[in-house]
Amino acid sequence: MNITANWSYPTAVKLGRGRIKELADACKSLGMKNPLLITDRGLANMAITQGALDVLEEAGLGRAIFADVDPNPNEKNLDAGIKAFRAGGHDGVVAFGGGSGLDLGKCVAFMVGQDRPVWDFEDIGDWWTRAKVEGIAPIVAVPTTAGTGSEVGRASVITNSVTHVKKIIFHPKFLPGVVISDPELTVGMPKAITAGTGMDAFAHCLEAYCSPFFHPMSQGIALEGMRLVKEFLPRAFHEGTDIEARTNMMAAAAMGAVAFQKGLGAIHALSHPIGAVYNTHHGMTNAVVMPPVLKFNRAKIEGKIERAAAYLGIAGGFDGFYDYVLKLRTDLHVPQNLTAMGIHPDRIDELAAMAIEDPSCGGNPVTLTLENTKQLFRDCF
Repeated sequence: MNITANWSYPTAVKLGRGRIKELADACKSLGMKNPLLITDRGLANMAITQGALDVLEEAGLGRAIFADVDPNPNEKNLDAGIKAFRAGGHDGVVAFGGGSGLDLGKCVAFMVGQDRPVWDFEDIGDWWTRAKVEGIAPIVAVPTTAGTGSEVGRASVITNSVTHVKKIIFHPKFLPGVVISDPELTVGMPKAITAGTGMDAFAHCLEAYCSPFFHPMSQGIALEGMRLVKEFLPRAFHEGTDIEARTNMMAAAAMGAVAFQKGLGAIHALSHPIGAVYNTHHGMTNAVVMPPVLKFNRAKIEGKIERAAAYLGIAGGFDGFYDYVLKLRTDLHVPQNLTAMGIHPDRIDELAAMAIEDPSCGGNPVTLTLENTKQLFRDCF
């Protein structure tokens, strides 16, 4: 079954196998003549990345790449990317990769037009209105994983290399003008990355669905996103070349990111500091802390989870859903707890303090305090 679609929600999304061939046209549609492809070090020399550069070069758009990007991108990577953009006289960005390449690419395109430090645009109140809009470069996003959904997001997560705190940088213009979601770019993902990114998409949908804010559109998207993950993540994990599964997981990832406009919660509030301090994979960390957070929130979300379980075809209400999550984690070889991830409980106080400062904690159904967050971290070991 070959799935192909053109969506304009929340931006223009070109979904389907082989659609990377449309990259140059996408760039030209946004007025680019000399784009800079930004990705991470791991992807720089891979065939999918070189193939994308071939498409640009054959269309007369040059062959420029910047790949000095860490797994958790920081302001040093950002400064280097801005320098490369200006030095090459570029007029747009192709943000290419998983969360790190997408986030840094989007942030470079945004920051080339600014004269204030990036931290002045953190997602706090109306700080985004400080930005100069006219200098922001256009963005085409090309995801190579199915997890973060950063290709349809209005923000980037940038780690402060001094404090090791992840900051969410926000502006409406972070939203790429065109997204190319070609599932063939994801077939080479290692199993662990397929699992981690897929569980990230599931976490986005689950937390958005459970968040207490009123946003029925996001709620509906989150519910169907969970269904797609349930049906297609095990298939993508066990058979990496299953294009139908890979396509549906790309859709689920985008849906998770659209849905979490409704809010995230303690899963992300815990995993952001863990990732910043220990450099763990974000999606895999989400998967590890998910069951303790479900238990923690149970009193506030039980009815919602019962409805979700019924929609997903899971018997047994909340307990059935909880058991399903445990089984899914086992099937995907997710570590049982933070200890199994190689993390020690000696920095719980510090992690809890970071967690309650994280913007995600505001969407958690149960209010997070320093004390209950410390206990929640203990439950994750």
